[in-house]
Amino acid sequence: MSGYMRTGGSLLIAERGADTSLARAFEVCRRIHTGADHLSPQIVDLLPAHKRPYAHALVAFGLWADRLADEGEVSERGPALARFRADTLTALAGEPGAPARLPSVQRAMVHTVRAWDMSVPVLEELLTTLEQDSRRPPDFPGFADLRGYMRGTAGTVGELLGTVLEPVREDAPELMSLLGEVLQYIDILHDLPEDLEQGRCYLPRQDLERLGLDADDLIGARGTNVYQELIARQVQRARGLLDQGQEVVDAVHPSSRPFLAAMVVGLRTGLDECEYLPAGPPGTPPRTAVPARLSQTRETPVGVLPVVPRLRQRQSPVPSPDPGGPPSAVPEHVAVIMDGNRRWARALGLAAVEGHSAGEEAMYRLVDAAGDLGIKYVTTFAFSTENWSRSPEEVSSLLRMFTRGVPGVAGRLHARGIRMRWYGRRSRVGAELRERLEWAEELTSGNSGMTFTFCLDYGGRQEMVDALKHAVAEALSGRLDPTRLTESDLAEYLYDPGLPDVDLLIRTAGEQRTSNFLPWHTAYAELVFEGALWPDFDRSHLVRAVSAYAQRRRSFGGTLSEESV
Repeated sequence: MSGYMRTGGSLLIAERGADTSLARAFEVCRRIHTGADHLSPQIVDLLPAHKRPYAHALVAFGLWADRLADEGEVSERGPALARFRADTLTALAGEPGAPARLPSVQRAMVHTVRAWDMSVPVLEELLTTLEQDSRRPPDFPGFADLRGYMRGTAGTVGELLGTVLEPVREDAPELMSLLGEVLQYIDILHDLPEDLEQGRCYLPRQDLERLGLDADDLIGARGTNVYQELIARQVQRARGLLDQGQEVVDAVHPSSRPFLAAMVVGLRTGLDECEYLPAGPPGTPPRTAVPARLSQTRETPVGVLPVVPRLRQRQSPVPSPDPGGPPSAVPEHVAVIMDGNRRWARALGLAAVEGHSAGEEAMYRLVDAAGDLGIKYVTTFAFSTENWSRSPEEVSSLLRMFTRGVPGVAGRLHARGIRMRWYGRRSRVGAELRERLEWAEELTSGNSGMTFTFCLDYGGRQEMVDALKHAVAEALSGRLDPTRLTESDLAEYLYDPGLPDVDLLIRTAGEQRTSNFLPWHTAYAELVFEGALWPDFDRSHLVRAVSAYAQRRRSFGGTLSEESV
């Protein structure tokens, strides 16, 4: 990652020692974004998990400021936005007089700007543009004037968001601003009938005059040839901006490219829709501009990945199952050997670390699906004691990815009330990673939902050796009578005595071995070997595995009970 212009640094949604109010502020932003927009919330899920809260915060801040500019008494809009602007910038500067407690949207935004070292002048440009818009009716003599407005609104948000996407080219901010302008253009065209009713027209005056129109004439002209010609001219310009801006897909970190590729597809679809909106009668609700494959799935859609589709479909020799209804019985503890990240990356021509990054997204899908099914414990095998033998470059990349990713993982799990535990040896990993994992345990320790256990630097045989060493030390000190040692006594010396036995062990990528994973806990586990590579694992695969578990007859070495049968 050293070749990138920016890697994000240490990005903590809730720093050590802070209360949970910051995490709640980001959750408020997510809800505002999800409730107010029909496209971007879905494609934000294509971003790596640690970037999503900041993307939601940026969009929610823009939406909130835009509402202040558009809603309420006209005479109150400018002053309200001026206060919003002053409070935000004062808090960012840390100056005296800053509000003691900012509203959630502003607090999350201030944290986002600081965490990613964003340009404060760009943020000021956004707020200034909206404040000016709230104080006077729009009047843009030509297209250049309209572009200045679009740049000041959504273009600035796009540029700020580009920082989170980790640019790898100098022109990335400019290209992101172009995508923001296109989004604002689509919004202008969608809202045109409503804006006209309120006496506001955001289209260039020169375009209307060329057709012999003024803003008042447009109110009754919807659906006419002249109106369609006017809209077609705007769409043509917007497509020109999009053709320039779409190059940004290759100008950011690979982990952000699926998000941008999906965004480009959505914007192009939105412009296609705008061309046909005028033909409908006034009052007709607009069709969604979201391609069905984006609105119906949280997974990366094949059609928007910047890779050869034929390669992308080499996901697994086993098709994604259609499990039907919910399983009849659900295991309490599911453990997963997440195998296939490197093969997935190799099939797409990517570096191994990109496969591991995609695997992180599959981990979230696992946790979400497990929570929906009522599973109480989920344990994943992230890095084994044997993985140290891989190339130094891959090991270093993996550990850096873990280190960067822990705050985002912890923040998201904590927001859902999930308890996070680290299972494995704690002496070999770097100090920063160890501190972050222990901070995540501390942050989530009071949660009462699912327990998510992250096995890092773990090996089953090594755990047995470490447990025996502790037991021997206790015996030599006289605190333990070795002749009376029981299974329960020995279990107390495992890395986490509170981890229950595994009911269902899943391994992906078609391999059929347990690879030194939790030998003590999996003695009576049901095993399911799934063909899908780990980055392609989704809810349907988990449901199929749990359904297979529900059909097993478990006797634990004894006689089958009537309930088991």
